[in-house]
Amino acid sequence: MLIDILSLFPAMFAGPLDDSIVRIARDKGMVRIRLHDIRDYAENKHKKVDDAPYGGGPGMVMACGPVFRAVEAVQVAPGVVPRKLLLTPQGRTFNQQLARELASERQVIIVCGRYEGFDERIHDGLGAEEISIGDFVLSGGEVAAMVIVEAVVRLLPGVLGNEESAVRDSFTERLLDYPQYTRPPEFRGMTVPDVLLSGDHKKVDEWRREQAKKRTAERRPDLLEQEES
Repeated sequence: MLIDILSLFPAMFAGPLDDSIVRIARDKGMVRIRLHDIRDYAENKHKKVDDAPYGGGPGMVMACGPVFRAVEAVQVAPGVVPRKLLLTPQGRTFNQQLARELASERQVIIVCGRYEGFDERIHDGLGAEEISIGDFVLSGGEVAAMVIVEAVVRLLPGVLGNEESAVRDSFTERLLDYPQYTRPPEFRGMTVPDVLLSGDHKKVDEWRREQAKKRTAERRPDLLEQEES
């Protein structure tokens, strides 16, 4: 899998992409991640990539030219159709289902916004899906891109030490994860449920399923409503 990240601040990715699960996947050759500075595709002397909005208003707007040229430059060989993502607060909310979709792609191009956002012609003409990681505003798309990359990469076959970990993750079946415990069996008066110490795997599975549904109903009832609709 190839992931291309287009940003005005590519240096921000140095730590998150060089550690933990993402580093393991890169070391194993399961994913290639390339960082690109959108400023490199500006055609003016000062590498300017933004300008004042028509009609007035605060802030600056990312211009069409550098973004289009950057995306076109990183597309790979003929026959490979990249999945292009435009990170913006107005986009579809990123979730586990979308992460699974992206994990099956050969190439994903992620474009990080900055300033007051993109010129509308980037939204209209780039052919990219607009994606948001939640109903809040960040200074740019870089942190959102890191979230998406980790969520996708951990789903690639062979990345996790135990493949069952990804299958049992929260949101995989629109349920939150069940409670987990480890040693010791008692800590400061708090004990591990007896069923987990019973050795009866069928009862353990039933308990975990019940707890997952209970936790989802208490904390994210909207997930259960989506499943029923």
